[in-house]
Amino acid sequence: MKSYFTLITGASKGFGKAMSLELAGRGMNLVLIALPNSGLPELSRFIENNYNVEVFYLKQDLSKIESYYKIYDFIENNKINIKYLINNAGLLSKGLFEDLDNQFVIDQIEVNVMAPTILTKLLLPNLKKNAPAGILNISSMAGFFALPKKQVYGGTKAYLLSFSKSLRKELKKDNISVTTICPGPLNTTTKLCYQNRILGLLARESTLTPEDAAKIAIVGMLKGKKVIVPGFINKCFVVLDKVLPEFIEDRLTGGEIKKLERIN
Repeated sequence: MKSYFTLITGASKGFGKAMSLELAGRGMNLVLIALPNSGLPELSRFIENNYNVEVFYLKQDLSKIESYYKIYDFIENNKINIKYLINNAGLLSKGLFEDLDNQFVIDQIEVNVMAPTILTKLLLPNLKKNAPAGILNISSMAGFFALPKKQVYGGTKAYLLSFSKSLRKELKKDNISVTTICPGPLNTTTKLCYQNRILGLLARESTLTPEDAAKIAIVGMLKGKKVIVPGFINKCFVVLDKVLPEFIEDRLTGGEIKKLERIN
């Protein structure tokens, strides 16, 4: 009998860690990918010791193109059957475009765009072999909105949403679902918890814990949903974006940005 695995990038911290534990709790074997020195071996041992699942892990920096091929070789050499692929790794940013370091911009595009695109391409034959299968791409609410100081990040997340929708149509015939989740603020670090608390009421209400978002994401992936916007307030934001005049949106987002600037 085949053993199937879910591969998840950015697995050792925050949202990725929460999804790893959610998957393990559902009895799903894992291939965990994360940066070196991010606690990946410890997380893998914890999961194996506390859940009845098998775990492989691989420490890779996804801002390096050669990492994608090392992951592929690892999967092939160990004859691992991938049933679900979760492209979670992402590089955040905040700053005026003209002030951003050029190499940081390149790294952000590599991690947020190149890694999920090429990893999906490399692992597609494996997914087809194990269909019905699924892909979950982690986009963001930032992919819907024009946010100053998040111009590259928002652009990469908008790409991922568009890419996923098109790929979903292509892979339907192969019995592979492609799901995109677009979370809003998540309380993944101490700093983010503080930032999210000082925002306005609507922004605070839109914030989720990584654990709550992870459950929503995994349930949506297993059901083969197209796009997931977790949280009632976030769903309202997406609808309002289509009907509100731009100058009102600018006033709403501008006020929140000024609050964040005071603590940075």
